[in-house]
Amino acid sequence: MQNVAVSHGSLPTGQMIPEPEGLGFEVSPGAEGPPHVVLVDDDALFRESLGLNLTDHSFRVTEFSDGQSAIDYFAGGGDADVLLLDWRMPGLDGLQVLRTMRSLSIDVPTIFLTVLDNEIYEEAALEGGAVDFVEKSRGLSILLRRMALIMQGQKSASGGEEEHQNTVFGKLELRHDSNRAHWGGKPVDLTLTEFRIVVLMAEKAGTDVSYREIYDLAHGKGFIAGSGDDGFRVNVRTFIKRIRRKFKETDDDFDQIENYPGFGYRWRKD
Repeated sequence: MQNVAVSHGSLPTGQMIPEPEGLGFEVSPGAEGPPHVVLVDDDALFRESLGLNLTDHSFRVTEFSDGQSAIDYFAGGGDADVLLLDWRMPGLDGLQVLRTMRSLSIDVPTIFLTVLDNEIYEEAALEGGAVDFVEKSRGLSILLRRMALIMQGQKSASGGEEEHQNTVFGKLELRHDSNRAHWGGKPVDLTLTEFRIVVLMAEKAGTDVSYREIYDLAHGKGFIAGSGDDGFRVNVRTFIKRIRRKFKETDDDFDQIENYPGFGYRWRKD
């Protein structure tokens, strides 16, 4: 049975605990109304609790208790600025939901919310098309920052001010007006974050770019991901793996992205 609601409630201890007031992470409604978040989680208390806190930060929240209801909503023309998706749910799990949506060309920016902190789950989420992966134990401020980054990127992609002219680096053409990349005249199906990573490396062709710099570009400076001091490297390696694969789908001989073991990557300078 479909469960749709606007959330109002308070967060339970230990799950996305709200930060003190005054941190400045509220999102102000724009001319077209407040940003819209779809939250999919089979835990009713968590949905209600997180929904209230998002509402308090000027989001409009729609809830679903299962994955199929969310798929039906989007397939029927529903929209959202961000989808917050639980991993473990009865019936369709979060990864199955995301893959089904992508197969239907539903491309809503998706953040997984999960208690699973093993890096293998993060890699699977990103490979499946998610833009981020946040543990439920992290503070609300972390989630708000990541949502803000995603929405800022989407706004830029859909018609924000143009910051660059289109640029060409050998066989690579970067179309900044549409955030699209072409290789040898053929389009490469990069996400916005992947496009930004390629821009970063291509504009520094021949120069080593660190894991940290790439991660900060994707998620904002100062975030910590994964386990240990360098846990964010897994996240970056997943992004690079996907970027390489997409270019190779266009050109089997693509080899522009080189490894710098222990440090990061570089775009090969022709």
